[in-house]
This record gives sequence, structure tokens and C-alpha cells, in this order.
Amino acid sequence: MGLDARTLAHAFDEEAQGFGPPPPGTTLPPEEHVGPGQRAALALAALGALALVLQVGGGAWAGTWGGLGASFGLLALGGALAPWLARRGTPPGIRHDGLFFRGLTARGALGWVAGVFMTGLYVLIYWFPSALGDHGDGQPTGLVRVVDPLARLVTGTPASRWFLYGVLYTLAVLVFGVRMWMKYRHNRYQQVRTLSVGFFQLAFAWLLPNLLVYLREPYLEFNGLWPLKYDYLWPGKVSELRSAGGLGPFLLTWAAVASLVAMPVLTYLYGKRWYCAWVCGCGGLAETLGDPWRQLSSKTDSAWRLERWLIHGVLGAVALATLLLWGHDLSGGRLFGSWAHPFKEWYGFYIGAIFSGVVGVGFYPLLGNRVWCRFGCPQAALLGLFQRLFSRFRITTNGGQCMSCGNCSTYCEMGIDVRAYAQRGANVVRASCVGCGVCAAVCPRGVLRLENGPPGERFAGADDPWGTFLDGLRRREGPGYAAWEGSCPTGTGTAPRQ
Repeated sequence: MGLDARTLAHAFDEEAQGFGPPPPGTTLPPEEHVGPGQRAALALAALGALALVLQVGGGAWAGTWGGLGASFGLLALGGALAPWLARRGTPPGIRHDGLFFRGLTARGALGWVAGVFMTGLYVLIYWFPSALGDHGDGQPTGLVRVVDPLARLVTGTPASRWFLYGVLYTLAVLVFGVRMWMKYRHNRYQQVRTLSVGFFQLAFAWLLPNLLVYLREPYLEFNGLWPLKYDYLWPGKVSELRSAGGLGPFLLTWAAVASLVAMPVLTYLYGKRWYCAWVCGCGGLAETLGDPWRQLSSKTDSAWRLERWLIHGVLGAVALATLLLWGHDLSGGRLFGSWAHPFKEWYGFYIGAIFSGVVGVGFYPLLGNRVWCRFGCPQAALLGLFQRLFSRFRITTNGGQCMSCGNCSTYCEMGIDVRAYAQRGANVVRASCVGCGVCAAVCPRGVLRLENGPPGERFAGADDPWGTFLDGLRRREGPGYAAWEGSCPTGTGTAPRQ
């Protein structure tokens, strides 16, 4: 049976049309069976949590290798084994039973508890480090003391709140990466991508930067690029690296070449997915810890309009801050006077801390796992412009096979209505798409395929990307609308956003 034009329109909201909670008395899908191995794994995690609580209170083994293994070690082991054992004996494939009726994944009570906990942890790390045991005197207590043995081994210095944060962040990516691996074990792309984000977080974002501290070299995360790592090309950081000696010049060259040369070249070849879905630490956490909440991303037009204004506004802000600081530095403080450094502090507080950290991660259980990447990340905005206008990347669709199940749109973490493209057999080419590939992984009929090809074949009008882009800005429906108008395969006059 055919669908009418209203149903096919990209703004159609199924949930708002009557797909609400089941009526009273409806039998929901049964809870998954918990086998003996999974129970043992959960018991290990519970013992690790208990050991952590005892050590935070100053109990036995606090600040020792035994305490670290009994707390974070057991938590990580149990947390990784539980999803592995839960899915090991089941058929590969995606299972969504009851996803929108569980409190943790549907903004229920458990979801709010998780959101408040994660938000509160970021607030403590950023502004109340003494509550975690970092008093700034090299004598850690509480939670910071638990990781002190590891800090002294890797950095040669006592643990701090930032070292604790790095350990928690890296463990989250690795432990929940096991869950991601098992959930998408039917899809090779997802498995290799999960290994990639785990490797770059462990080696490039945690181990190598901490070894630089051990060697008394300037701190630099090797998977960081400007403008996400906004200070990497600011005068202060450049001066620090130039004057450091040792590895300083190499680190400066690495940061400059990665941000100014490798970034545009790789984005042209592979789209923004090479970074946002394979390398970036923010993306790595979103794809592992945040995966259970990807379906919560808003697909409304208002969210899409807000996304465009916010993310490009942040990109403009970091570009302005960079220009102000360099103008201030090169003019000896005469060009912008007292404007430069207050703007730098403003950006670091509101964007670097509150937006990217507190909101960007803490709101996973409420707004989806790519809040920062979608609405605030200047790196995603810059890569998105390259991807939209010049890249070879696209997601091709086979509209004749699409059965309009909506899985692709539901699980798009960036809020793209992928189904609207698939129904028309149109390539998905969006600046916001991070190329995670989950839309293709959850498609039951293989309609979607991630590909690289000639830029001019990505969408109608791609041979004149700037013209199509500028024409789209003049239309309410969004960039690229003119390229679709009058040639929509359905003949409905509506077209997917570009």
C-alpha cells in the first residue's frame, strides 16, 4: 500500500501521530535472561564499586596498586564481561525490543538519574576538585588518590583531577567499546571503527600525552585538531611549544600539519567520518558510552535550525578568538588591547567547559549521544563545510528496496531523517553526518551504503557546490533544496534537507 505525501514528508513525526506508550495491561517484551556468567560479571562490577567506595572514604588499600585493581580493575572487568557474555550465544544482529519503554533509554527515572550523575561528575571535576580529593598540594585524597599509583607510573607526578578524568574517560571508551563490538558484531565496519576509537583514545589521547608529562615536555593530545582543541594554534601554546626545546618543535609541527594540511585532505577523500567517527575522543565516547541513547536525538525542523545557528556560531567564536589573540600578540597588545584575553576566558568557560563537557556528555541520557558534536563542536562544523561542498563521501541509497521501517532515521545520532532520502533513492550528503554507519547497520534490507566517489556525482547540483549551497541558504527548507525542486522521484514536491 502506498504512502501519502504527508507521511513521506521529512517532517513527519510518527511518535506524535499516536505511537505512544502501550495501553495498561499490554505485555511488554520480557527482560533478557541473565545467565550464570553474566551474573558473575555483574558481581565483579558490584565488588569493584564497593571497593571504590571504601577507598574514597580512606579505607584499606587506598592509594595502592591493590586498591586500584580491586576498584577500577574489577569495575572495568565486570563491565566489559557482562555485555560480552550477554550477547555471546545470541544470533548476531540488532535487537531493539522495548528500547522506548525502558527508563534508562527513554528518559525515564533511570535516564534522569544517569544524566544527573554524569552532569554532576563533570561539575565536580571542573569546579570542585577538592571534593574529589585534588587539593592542589600534591597530596591527593578521596577518589583522586585511587589512581595515584598509575599517575606516578605514567607521568612521574601525583594524581590530579585531570589525570582522574583521563582515566575515567579512557575506561569508559574501552569498556563500553566491548558492548559496542558485541552489539554490532554482524557489521565489520562497526567493529573496526570501535577498535579505532579505542586505540586513538588509549594511545593518542591518554598514554602519549601523559608520557610527555613524564618527560617534562609540553602536554599535547595527538588526536586533537584546531579548532576543537582551540588553544593548539593560539599564540600562547605556539610560544610554549617553540620555546620548549626537545620535542617542542615536533609537537608544534604535528599540531599545525594535522590541523591545516591533513584535515582538509582527509576530509576531501573520506568525509568527516575519518575524524568524527574514527579518531576523535568526543566521538569515541559518544559511540561507546553514549550508544544506548542515540535514538533520543531530535529529528524536528526546529532542532535542525538550532543546530545550524549554534554550531556555526561556535566556529565563528573560536575563529574570532584566534584572530583576536594573534592580533593582540603581533601588535604587542596595542591592536585589541584588553579585548583578547577576556574573550579567550569566556570561550574556555562557556564553550570549552560548560557546553562541551557538562552539557555535551552529561545530557547523553536526555538529548542523545551527540549533543556537543551536533550543536557545538567547531571541528564538526568546519569538517562539515568541507564534506558538504568538496568531499567524495556520500551514503548511497537503493530506494527500490526501502520498506520505510524508519530504523535508519530513528538511530541517526545527528538527527538526520535518513528514511526520507532512502525513499527517494537519493544520496545522503549532509554537513552534519559523521559517517558512523549505524543507519546502514540497522537497515534490514541493505538499502544504505557508505561510499567515496567523484564529488560531482553526490547530489544534483554537486558540480556547482557553492552555487547550490548559497541558493539553499535563501530558501526556508535548507541548503540544496533548489537542486531537488521539481525533480523529486515521488513527485510530492518535498525534498530531503541537504
